[in-house]
Amino acid sequence: MTVLLFFLALQTHGLAEYIAQEEMDRKNGYWWSLDSKFIAFTQVDSSEIPLFRIMHQGESSVGSEAQEDHPYPFAGASNVKVRLGVVSVHGDSITWMDLLCGGTKEPDNEDEYLARVHWMHGNVLIAQVLNRSHSKLKLLKFDIKTGKKEVLYAEEQLPWINLHDCFAPLDKGITKYSGGFIWASEKSGFRHLCVHDANGTCLGPITEGEWMVEQIAGINEAAGMIYFTATLDGPLESHLYRAKLYPIENNPLQAPVRLTNGKGKHSVVLDHRLQNFVDIHDSLDSPPRVSLCSLFDGREIMPLFEQSFTIPRFKRLELEPPKIVQIQANDGTILYGALYDPDPTRFGPPPYKTMISVYGGPGVQYVCDSWIGTADMRAQYLRSQGILVWKLDNRGSARRGLKFEGALKGNPGRFDAEDQLTGAEWLIKQGLAKAGHIGLCGWSYGGYMSAVILARFPDVFCCAVSGAPVTSWDGYDTFYTEKYMGLPSDNPKGYEYGSVMHHVHKLKGRLLLVHGMIDENVHFRHTARLVNALVAAGKPYELLIFPDERHMPRRQNDRIYMEERIWEFFQRSL
Repeated sequence: MTVLLFFLALQTHGLAEYIAQEEMDRKNGYWWSLDSKFIAFTQVDSSEIPLFRIMHQGESSVGSEAQEDHPYPFAGASNVKVRLGVVSVHGDSITWMDLLCGGTKEPDNEDEYLARVHWMHGNVLIAQVLNRSHSKLKLLKFDIKTGKKEVLYAEEQLPWINLHDCFAPLDKGITKYSGGFIWASEKSGFRHLCVHDANGTCLGPITEGEWMVEQIAGINEAAGMIYFTATLDGPLESHLYRAKLYPIENNPLQAPVRLTNGKGKHSVVLDHRLQNFVDIHDSLDSPPRVSLCSLFDGREIMPLFEQSFTIPRFKRLELEPPKIVQIQANDGTILYGALYDPDPTRFGPPPYKTMISVYGGPGVQYVCDSWIGTADMRAQYLRSQGILVWKLDNRGSARRGLKFEGALKGNPGRFDAEDQLTGAEWLIKQGLAKAGHIGLCGWSYGGYMSAVILARFPDVFCCAVSGAPVTSWDGYDTFYTEKYMGLPSDNPKGYEYGSVMHHVHKLKGRLLLVHGMIDENVHFRHTARLVNALVAAGKPYELLIFPDERHMPRRQNDRIYMEERIWEFFQRSL
């Protein structure tokens, strides 16, 4: 019985596998047809993926309840096998689509990842399938009665293709757009919308320019309008816009119409009649505010929720928005930074002891016009204690276009780290910080960056808190690692240079490693391997472990304890 249960656990139906959930932002493995008569679902076979065992070292018991096994696909190894099936709600037999993703040793399998699944009108099934090198994405169209497939659309892009959710089917009608779809592409270097006919042919762009569409918010086919959020007003903001759905031949595109008011970030939900929308708006200067607005002209109909700096709890926190600044990278690229400077009337003039809060990895933006920047409690506390806090979005981070992101390709720990050095040198030149009194703090990719930067630039940085760091990329998963670095066999020098262990011989400053021992994302093994290298190099280190925590401490006591230890570390290290 035990063997049978173990086998069944290695094959699942209707569940998204680890890579889909963690890296592809696909949280489920089943999809209802538009008329609710069919369900498409995945069958995932992980039986050929070696299990990675995580021991619960903090448990008082031993045995199966104190361990867990994960089919974790490491960079360069095989992925799970994924099939796509369709079944009627009446419980008829399953029809398997002509598709098998993953489970092969081909160096660049075209059908490696099942990225997205969509239903179109008329019960046509669409699957987005990505190749292993992330350079080619196909939209496959299936006949759900036979499982037969055809390639509806394909695009190839270097350095990689970013997955997104900007796919929308168009209803059947009598126009040339009938049965077509809306799709977003980064062919221009920025994600923009195009309209395609039923055969997949692009009939023309809907948007263009050096800015990016983020999400499709709604489509009004009858009125010929599409609504979307984008960075048209700058990469630090997000707004709702309206544009013509159908391009007019031989006519230049009209500029989209902005519908949201007030600088900062806007998250929106449109009503089903496409008359109004709910706007969740915040900025560095104001906490989230929710209002009902007209989709015709963006005017506010009524406030739904709001709060103010004047309420007592905000006054007690003494939150001060950071200053947004621009600096230049070594190649002239504009970089955005956020500065939390101490009160000079309390702490005197600069330079100040400085802590750089860093992430620096792909898919994330730290510096933006959002309340989340002001509500950074660690940054605000350090500032209140006389420590200057700095954040910088280096090349490789999100929402700046493919060229900006693509600087990371094959070289984590190189240009991203050098941009962070440029930021620190700018602070020194401005007289705000002093070399040898600058520390770093980051988690996950930020933990990796903290450790790499501390080791690479020992004369500028004096200490670092490295939380759950990926210390060697051969120990991380296939999808993420190979997207940005390629296969280990194709980029051995990049993998070597990108490892924290490659740089530890230069380390001079103090390093605090923080990690949960049952982290199933960035395994504790990463920190253990770095500790081995530090010992071999004769370098001191400090270690803060949480035996019962995963990728980030979640329990309140653990969080408080961690923050106290980090603060104590900076007090004696900066």
